[in-house]
Amino acid sequence: MPNIRVLATGLEFPEGPVAMPDGSVVLVEIRGRRLTRIWPDGRKEVIVEIPGGPNGAALGPDGKMYICNNGGFSWIPTRNTIMPGPQPDDYIGGSIQRVDLQSGKIETVVHTCGEHPLRGPNDLVFDKHGGLWFSDLGKRRARDMDVGAVYYVKPVANEIVEAVLGMLPANGIGLSPDENTVYVAETPTARLWAYDLSAPGTVRPHDVIYRGERGRPVAGLGGYQMFDSLAVEASGNVCVATLVSGCISVIAPDGTLVEQVPTGDRVTTNIAFGGPELKTAYITLSGKGELIAMDWTRPGLPLNFLNK
Repeated sequence: MPNIRVLATGLEFPEGPVAMPDGSVVLVEIRGRRLTRIWPDGRKEVIVEIPGGPNGAALGPDGKMYICNNGGFSWIPTRNTIMPGPQPDDYIGGSIQRVDLQSGKIETVVHTCGEHPLRGPNDLVFDKHGGLWFSDLGKRRARDMDVGAVYYVKPVANEIVEAVLGMLPANGIGLSPDENTVYVAETPTARLWAYDLSAPGTVRPHDVIYRGERGRPVAGLGGYQMFDSLAVEASGNVCVATLVSGCISVIAPDGTLVEQVPTGDRVTTNIAFGGPELKTAYITLSGKGELIAMDWTRPGLPLNFLNK
C-alpha cells in the first residue's frame, strides 16, 4: 500500500476535500453537517455548521468555498460504519451554497433550475471562465428515486442551465485539461461518462436513443463496485474514488484502466491533489471517518482559482 498518512480521524462521513494553499485541507462532514478545516498537525477546526447535507466543496473565483448541499440523508448503521440512506423526514431540498471562510456566512447561490428544484447536488468543479459544473445525485425513497442530472451555473448573474438529464445517479464530476470535456461518474453502474463541449456549459449534440446518453461511455468496471467522486491528473487520467473495492481507479481518457490504488476502506469517497508539484493525494475514507494523504506517482491537474 502506498505511503499512507492518516491526517485526521473521528470525522462524520467526510467528503469534498480541498487542498488549500496554506497546507490545510477543507472538507465537508455530511453526517456532521459542517464545513471543517484540517491543519497539517491534525487539528480540526469547524468553519461553519451547514444544515441539510454538505456534500462537495470547491474554491470559487471570489475566494469563497462553494458547497453542494444535498438537502440531507437518513443514516443507516451497518456492521462496520454508518451509511447514507433514503431521503429523510427533515429533507430541506438541494442547493448550491457558498461560504465566506473568514466569517462563516452562508449564502444560497441556486436551488432551482427553472421550475425544477435541485434534488441532491453532489460534486462540483469550476472552469477557467468561472462557470460552475455540478452533478445532482437526486434522492432515493422507499419505492422510487430521482434521475441524475448535470448542471452549469454561468459566471454572470448565476444563470443555471441543465446540461444533462436522465443519468442514473450522477456523482463525481471533473474537467479535462483542455476543458473541452466534462467527466461524470455514475455511481451504481461504476461507469465513467465523457461529455464533449461545444462551448462553456454547452454539451455537444449527439445522435442518441435517450437524453442521458448524450455522452460517451469511457469505462465501466466489472463486478460489484461503485463510483463516487473524482479528480483529474495533469496527464488527463481520471481518478475515481471506488466504493466496495475500496480504492482509487485511475482511468485513461481512452478508457484503459491504468491501475487501482487500494486505500484500506470500502467507503472511499473523494480524492483531491495538493502539496509540492500536486503529487500528494488527499483522500476521504468515509467508512472510517478519516482523511488520509498518500504520495501519488503522477501530478494532479491544477484547479482553477486554487492551484494557479
